[in-house]
Amino acid sequence: MSAAPPPFTRHFAALAPDYNVLFCDVWGVVHNGVAATRESCDALITFRRQGGTVVLITNAPRPGTVVQQFIDRVLVPREAYDGIVSSGDVTRAVVAERAGERVFHLGPERDLPIYEGLDVEVAPVERADFVVCSGLFDDTKETPQDYTGLIEAMRTRALFMVCANPDIVVERGDHLVYCAGAIADLYAAAGGDVLYAGKPYRPIYEQALACAQEMRGRPTERSRVLAIGDSVRTDLKGAAAFGIDCLFVTGGIHAEELGGREQPDASALGDIFRTAGVYPKAVMRRLAW
Repeated sequence: MSAAPPPFTRHFAALAPDYNVLFCDVWGVVHNGVAATRESCDALITFRRQGGTVVLITNAPRPGTVVQQFIDRVLVPREAYDGIVSSGDVTRAVVAERAGERVFHLGPERDLPIYEGLDVEVAPVERADFVVCSGLFDDTKETPQDYTGLIEAMRTRALFMVCANPDIVVERGDHLVYCAGAIADLYAAAGGDVLYAGKPYRPIYEQALACAQEMRGRPTERSRVLAIGDSVRTDLKGAAAFGIDCLFVTGGIHAEELGGREQPDASALGDIFRTAGVYPKAVMRRLAW
């Protein structure tokens, strides 16, 4: 394993010929929760025009159709991608297997579309058979520590939890907000049984690969698939575990600990990769052709 991160790559065009398929992270790469990152979207459009396939792969705890509606609003062009696979899609598949049961929804009301069309009843924690955690009830005011009592109540009932978004934090404009993964990790640390539906876990990658192969009409070797993302915990580790290369974007959730978006510190970057025990194929400040 390399003892240092690869040098910064200035242009994605230098890497693109080695790959047929991109698994591109959404939040932190193609938008920041408020507006599209135009340079990144243009790079994806160019890759597709040259015959490549782009699957947006996101830990958003909502169905891919709902994710598309959101990225439409922040002006991510549909020409930038071929399909979307979300942790919400994977969560729906897990919930569908528990037809007829009662689910306690831990998260904001905006995530309730995840249950549409499924044979489950949303119920209070006292009556629930299992839990789906999609985030904090109010991520503008609360922290995971505010959920200590609820975690204890769920653990007392030995409720199985599906974490619909394994992210710990995500960018929203210039701020970081807590996600479902932060609560799920606390529940797991308390002895709770947790299934993580999204990155870095295998199910979402398998679904994304199936999506890409269906669109291309033929199998795709993993050596020709590149993951793009800004999180060591989800994007980089997930790609490594699935056996595909990863392009790491520094201008996302790790930007501040790396010294800033424009001039990330190479030594700090090396420390992050070394601590994680995984290294990307390449590093860019932001995705740009």
